[in-house]
Amino acid sequence: MDSIAETDLILNADGSAYHLNLLPGDVADTVITVGDQDRVAEITQYFDHIELKKGKREFITHTGRIGKQRLTVLSTGIGTDNIDIVLNELDALVNVDFKTRLPNPILKSLNIIRIGTSGAVQADIPVDSLLVSSAAFGLDALMHYYQQDLSTHETELLSVFKTILPANYGLSPYIASADASLLNKLATGLPQGITITAPGFYAPQGRQVRAINTMPELLELTRNFNYSSQRITNLEMETAGIYGLAASLGHKAISFNVILANRVTQTFSSQPAKIMDTFIKELLEHINLNL
Repeated sequence: MDSIAETDLILNADGSAYHLNLLPGDVADTVITVGDQDRVAEITQYFDHIELKKGKREFITHTGRIGKQRLTVLSTGIGTDNIDIVLNELDALVNVDFKTRLPNPILKSLNIIRIGTSGAVQADIPVDSLLVSSAAFGLDALMHYYQQDLSTHETELLSVFKTILPANYGLSPYIASADASLLNKLATGLPQGITITAPGFYAPQGRQVRAINTMPELLELTRNFNYSSQRITNLEMETAGIYGLAASLGHKAISFNVILANRVTQTFSSQPAKIMDTFIKELLEHINLNL
């Protein structure tokens, strides 16, 4: 195999990954991703030890330990365009020799755990609850640029979802799923559902402020989707990209959604910071015990 070109995998002068500013060895086998830069420290305040703090642009990284468990917490910023950067550079950090620019002979599989906020699209999902994405439909274009290997069930789900979308919307969704082993280890007993990953926060999620929304029925169409007792439960902006790229690169991913809004009842959490902190502590304990 030819070495990876300097323009395909760009490194900084110190040999670190171009955007993440990380060196091989900086990344633990389990990576917690968050959108918000400030949430990195909100998580690592509960670490027993922090060995590394680095940052560049919106990508803030802390690596440390809880007990014997080594963890990396990394902010991705918002959207799947940033996920494209984060997942590819994380993979390169653990699976590419930066000196030879060749893939390592033995490839590593990371556990990638998203802890993010989300809005529910079903009236019976309460604000201030925790929801796991069993799968996600991406309304962005990211995974159209990468090869995917879909299961029969994923292909069926995607096909049915496409049939509910009006042709004039011009949408070409994709699907990606959570890793089954992480669901089994970390999500037992938690409510699960299909997530919509939108390419924006306002009109792409059914909101209208002043600019006119050309897809006003999208929220209702997704809310009414049901196939084989599976329904769409929530909206956010990263999960489908994380699931899709993680699977394509041989990593395992799971997304936990802290429900701060319910779009049907039009309610928003009165204490979002407190609720997020509560679930951060619960999830860290669960990760430490089960991974």
